[in-house]
Amino acid sequence: MDRLHTVSELRQRLASERRIVFVPTMGNLHEGHLDLLRAGHHHGDCLVTSLFVNRLQFGKGEDFERYPRTLTADCEQLEKQGCHVVFAPDEKEVYPELQQCVVEPSGLQHVLEGAARPGHFRGVATVVLKLFHMVQPQVAVFGQKDYQQCLVVKEMVRQLNLPIDILAVNTRRALDGLALSSRNSYLSVQEREEAPALYRQLSLIQTALAAGQRDFDALEREATNTLDSRGWQTDYIAIRERHRLGKPDPSTPDLVILGAAKLGRTRLIDNIEVTLSP
Repeated sequence: MDRLHTVSELRQRLASERRIVFVPTMGNLHEGHLDLLRAGHHHGDCLVTSLFVNRLQFGKGEDFERYPRTLTADCEQLEKQGCHVVFAPDEKEVYPELQQCVVEPSGLQHVLEGAARPGHFRGVATVVLKLFHMVQPQVAVFGQKDYQQCLVVKEMVRQLNLPIDILAVNTRRALDGLALSSRNSYLSVQEREEAPALYRQLSLIQTALAAGQRDFDALEREATNTLDSRGWQTDYIAIRERHRLGKPDPSTPDLVILGAAKLGRTRLIDNIEVTLSP
C-alpha cells in the first residue's frame, strides 16, 4: 500500500491505472468506512482512500479542531482491507490559497441538514470536486448514513457531467442499532447507552407508516417530543420523498425518514428508507 501526501505524487502513482475506485473519508475509520472499501473492491482495479479533515464543511463552533485524527491506525486498517493507495494531504496541499472558487449546490443544500448547518454542503461539494480532480476515479463510494450528502454529490456529478459512478453503501450499525460514526467516540458511557434512541424513533415511524398512518407531521412531532423529553436537542425528524427530500403527499411510495439531534455535545444523524405499498 502506498501512502501519499501530495497531488503530484498521487497523479504519478495513478497515471497507469485502468479503473480507479475512490473512497473519500475524514479518517478515524470504523467498520462503516471499511464496508465502503469492501464494496469498492468489486468495482475497479485500484482502490484509493483519502484521509482529510475538511475545514470548509465545518461551521462556526463545530468540532473541526477536536475531530479525531488517527492517521497511523487508519493506515493499518486500510492496508488490512487491501487498499492500494492512501492519499493523506495536509491542508495546504488541498487549499494552497484561500478557496474563493466554490461549488454552490442546488436548493438541496438549504433544507434539513443544510438548514441546521448553513454552508456545510458548499464545503462538502467543493472538497469532493477537488478530490475528484486529484484522483480522477471512475467510481466513488459514499456511505448512506450521510443521506443528504449522497444526494448532493450525485446531483453535482450529474449536473457537471463528471464521468464518475457514485456508489452508495448501506449504513453499518452496532448491535443496538446505533449507526456507526466517527463522532460516536465523543459519547460518554451514559450517552452511548442512550444514543440508539434516535434510531428507535425512526424505526417507530417506519412501523407506523407500514401500518397505514399518513399524518406525517404528527409522527414527526411525536418522535421529536420523545427525544427532547429524554434530554436530546432535536434539529429535525423528517419524513421526505427519497430523491429530492421534498415533503411527500400520502400517495408518495418512496420515502426516507431522517433525523438529527444532539446528545450532550455530540450531534448524531441517521435515516431509514421506506417503500410504502400502494
